Amino acid sequence: MKSAKRPADIYLRFLQLAEALRGLPALPALDPLEERILGIIARTGGSEQRLSVRDMMGKKELGSPATVHSRLTSMREKGWIMLSDTEDARRKQIELTQAALMHFDKLSKCMQDAVA
Repeated sequence: MKSAKRPADIYLRFLQLAEALRGLPALPALDPLEERILGIIARTGGSEQRLSVRDMMGKKELGSPATVHSRLTSMREKGWIMLSDTEDARRKQIELTQAALMHFDKLSKCMQDAVA
């Protein structure tokens, strides 16, 4: 009979598997602020809401608008996000790239493997 895993064991296994992903050739690494921004973008996209560059720059908890804008530029150059046009040419919508979505798919697989 297989022994039950504690939730902490599952989480630690997930962290181990996710860390192994970082070693694989994929998208360039993000700094901690970019990781936070990526999470916001992913959660907003998951709820099918739109998120513009202006919306993101207005989030005071992320720092100054200039800091947020430079991180968005960096993330775009690294291939994590893309900007698409909206009905207002002055506003750009932030979306995850196909490569970023594949990264989340791999993280999801790590979660499934950690539980198994």
